[in-house]
Amino acid sequence: MSVVAVIGAQWGDEGKGKIVDLLAEKADAVIRFSGGDNAGHTVINPGGEFKLHLVPSGIFYPRTACIIGNGVVINPRVLLEEMDSLKARGVDTGNLHISDRAHIIMPWDILLDRLDEEKRGPEAIGTTGKGIGPAFADKTARKGIRACDIIDAGTFRSRLASLMEPNNELLTRLYNAAALDFDTVFREYSAYAGRLAPYIKDTTSMISDLLERGSNIVLEGAQGTMLDTDFGSYPFVTSSSPLAAGACMGSGINPRRIDRVVGIFKAYTTRVGGGPMPTELKDEVGEYIRQRAHEYGTTTGRARRCGWFDAVVGRYSTNLNGFTSGILTRLDVLDEMDTVKICIGYKIGGRTVDRFPADAAALESCTPVYEELPGWKVNTSDARKAGELPRNARRYIRRLEELIGCQFHIISIGPRRDQSIVRKKVI
Repeated sequence: MSVVAVIGAQWGDEGKGKIVDLLAEKADAVIRFSGGDNAGHTVINPGGEFKLHLVPSGIFYPRTACIIGNGVVINPRVLLEEMDSLKARGVDTGNLHISDRAHIIMPWDILLDRLDEEKRGPEAIGTTGKGIGPAFADKTARKGIRACDIIDAGTFRSRLASLMEPNNELLTRLYNAAALDFDTVFREYSAYAGRLAPYIKDTTSMISDLLERGSNIVLEGAQGTMLDTDFGSYPFVTSSSPLAAGACMGSGINPRRIDRVVGIFKAYTTRVGGGPMPTELKDEVGEYIRQRAHEYGTTTGRARRCGWFDAVVGRYSTNLNGFTSGILTRLDVLDEMDTVKICIGYKIGGRTVDRFPADAAALESCTPVYEELPGWKVNTSDARKAGELPRNARRYIRRLEELIGCQFHIISIGPRRDQSIVRKKVI
């Protein structure tokens, strides 16, 4: 048995979808444990290119149970559209299961998310506007609606009635927006519940049974470590924990059951939305990386901010999550660079630090300290063994490992499953 948590080590978009798809071949279950449809995982396999937002990336293996855990907030319309799209392309979703404890994104969550961002003006967080933050706020405030609530008509009517009025007051009085109609929302979500009911289950017991049988389980994270509410670049963060610790809370697996924690690192750094990013390149190099790697958000289509690899972030992420191994993705994007740079520290207020500070203002004003290495100017996308990589690419990898304190067991040099160099098995 092996329980492997797959964690984004930077600001998200590190390539977790490809890696989970790769590991799922040997997994009995893949559990998505955080986030909502604000996350996007792109998977390229023999069936084509797929963009997933809620369905776990193991869905392409019929024998692999795919569980949407209790730590995920679900927009039922988006989930059903995703399931229908997969079915239309010949992907069976009969192995999909939804935690009855997962919270549901309600219409007021989406409206409040967008209206609040508009109200913030230039201080907007840069959310996807999909209601994720308000849904998690409802959950924490004990006024959310769960999957188990919507499949019981009596319970749903009662919960909806108690929550509709205060949320309509917020919409109309604070934001001068139109109120939601109770009957319209009730009918819409009851229809969603009718279709999703066969998938909504006590996944806590299901996971317990899998563990008792000695199953291989992959815990699929969303977003990245630097978007964690406590340890990320607050307040420009997400609303659920993308950390390894969050994998336990969002799935119902106790910490002693996790055998390995795998950190996914991109060979450079990207970020979507507002907030500090010390190594951001606002020049032709940053634009070159963006265009070569097609760095646009899977969910929003927004251009990602691009920059050099930040080893301060990498080391911080490794320490927070306790990575037992790392996976380096998109190495091939740097193939044509004459030189490559690694951020090894920040200059803040006249002194150099090698720790990630809590103060967002300090991060915004810091100057990155770089170490420069020679590029390799060789196409790496056809390499299948570590020894086939050019010497300078291997040197770059070794230096990253030294700086972050974690070895890379898989090197990804392209989007396809076969474009992977496995130095050591992860599962």
